Amino acid sequence: MILRQTASRPGRCMVLAMALSLCVGAAMPAAAAPAKYDIDPAHFTVGFLVDHVGMAKIMGMFLKAKGSFTFDEQSKSVSDIKVVIDTRSVFTNHKKRDDHLRSPDFLNASEFPEMVFTGTQSEATGDRTGKIHGTLDLLGVQRPVTLDVTWNKSGIHPVYKTYAAGISLRGSFKRSEFGMTYAVDNGWVGDEVQLILEFEAIRQ
Repeated sequence: MILRQTASRPGRCMVLAMALSLCVGAAMPAAAAPAKYDIDPAHFTVGFLVDHVGMAKIMGMFLKAKGSFTFDEQSKSVSDIKVVIDTRSVFTNHKKRDDHLRSPDFLNASEFPEMVFTGTQSEATGDRTGKIHGTLDLLGVQRPVTLDVTWNKSGIHPVYKTYAAGISLRGSFKRSEFGMTYAVDNGWVGDEVQLILEFEAIRQ
């Protein structure tokens, strides 16, 4: 009887060690991995500000846009960034002005119905801030544009019941660099366009 107890101890120790190993492994969080996110069109705001005759800035929006990206929360790196904006959906709450913005003087939306931002590199500047360097394709011209990004929040979305991230982006570009020179020289319409992007994105 004593011999059997002594002989069984190594086996019991091995079983106990394996059990502890499994418990520790289960308690440790799984390593974060890059995940793809699709921007929710219902919670995607694309706005802009442009100076008018030096007196005030006109605020406008693009009512249709879509996008996606890959986000690694652990390293705070973003990749595969693409945002597609429907230029025909421009809206400033003034029909005559909106029709003019869609014309060849500005967006030439009939020939170039999309404005596309493609991110090529990201860098963290803080715990929840960073920069997205990329290319803006507008009127058939590509120019580098950098967007300042703020990671607002990630977690289970209270409506969709799935994991989501909330992001704010800010940036600017000169429209004359894309060949959109109407009313630049006389100062009636500002050259610099300030961009405002706010969205919620669902992890796939």
